[in-house]
Amino acid sequence: MRYDTKMKNNQKLTLLGGMSAQQFLRQYCQKKPLLIKQAIPNFAGLITAEELAGLSCECDVQSRLILYENKTWSVKDGPFDEEVFAHLPEKNWTLLVQSVNHHLAEAYDLLSQFNFIPTARLDDLMVSYAPDGGGVGAHIDSYDVFLLQGQGKRHWQLSHQTDLSLVEDAPLKLLKNFIMEQEYILEAGDMLYLPPKYAHYGVAVGECITYSIGFRAPFNQELVSGFLNFMDDKLHIDGLYEDADLDYQQAPSEISTLMINKVGNTLKKISWNSDDIAEFLGRYITEPKSQVFFESNKKISLKKFKEQAYQLGFSLDLKSMALFHGEFFYLNGEALLMQKNRQLLIKLANNRVLTPENLAGFDDIQLLYNWYLAGYLHFNQ
Repeated sequence: MRYDTKMKNNQKLTLLGGMSAQQFLRQYCQKKPLLIKQAIPNFAGLITAEELAGLSCECDVQSRLILYENKTWSVKDGPFDEEVFAHLPEKNWTLLVQSVNHHLAEAYDLLSQFNFIPTARLDDLMVSYAPDGGGVGAHIDSYDVFLLQGQGKRHWQLSHQTDLSLVEDAPLKLLKNFIMEQEYILEAGDMLYLPPKYAHYGVAVGECITYSIGFRAPFNQELVSGFLNFMDDKLHIDGLYEDADLDYQQAPSEISTLMINKVGNTLKKISWNSDDIAEFLGRYITEPKSQVFFESNKKISLKKFKEQAYQLGFSLDLKSMALFHGEFFYLNGEALLMQKNRQLLIKLANNRVLTPENLAGFDDIQLLYNWYLAGYLHFNQ
């Protein structure tokens, strides 16, 4: 599998309706919606409804069934038994499957077309199937999303409303007072870009499959909490609290100004720099989500691995995520100082694959062997 990562700033892209990546980022990204007719001409999709349903029955796949019956919403979490689908109504339900890119190799070919947005911002590819009338209600997302239509048609209504009050006691975060301002019908190959917090409501027109390419946007509080936990492992401030200059105080239970100032001076010793932030982000972003597990490869000798690697090359596991910054390479929450192999590791991060020709210059086969045993990469087929 190959991924073309070379893209010029001014290159016009069919995916973006003929505009360049730079133009899209400047005029639309996180600013306003964009409808692109035939973003991927003749797009036939990556997965059938039956295959998607089968994927939702797997224990390591996140999925949800959302039903709207008798003016009431209900949500069921997967994994599902196949019998569930035999008893669903003919209309007004949706199957959502998260992180399809972790389970479908072709998904990365699709995601690679969105490389004009950094990989560090990529979340996942969610695929939804719905019969006629199926949808998930009027809502907002806290992240950017490209909604690419596969099979069938979907009717979208959009609103830039500021009233974000929610329906009480609903199992979904549904907007209470959705007021439609724009509407479109997307057919196979059409795509709609939505910035964060832009209200939208999509309803299937007949059977349809929609591909949602989402870009992560962590809450600032999550970043702060994660960074402080990261720094806790790096900080080493010596000494004990001392108060040899302690004065007698009449109220023994009072926390004195002297103590507050002394502790404050200790806390001022906490500091960080851009390298600390980069390392935190590299580990934090590539850390697998709690429901992601890697299946170890069959153990083979280092000698056998080397022979296979130089003969076949290898690719990252679909669940693996790799980034780099400066001299560091990050893979699935781990950090590695890149030395002689810097260019090849960058190539691996960008393209997710190394060929036998690439490996001719790689001088740390033990590192690759360890990743192979952990299930982070596999031989090319």
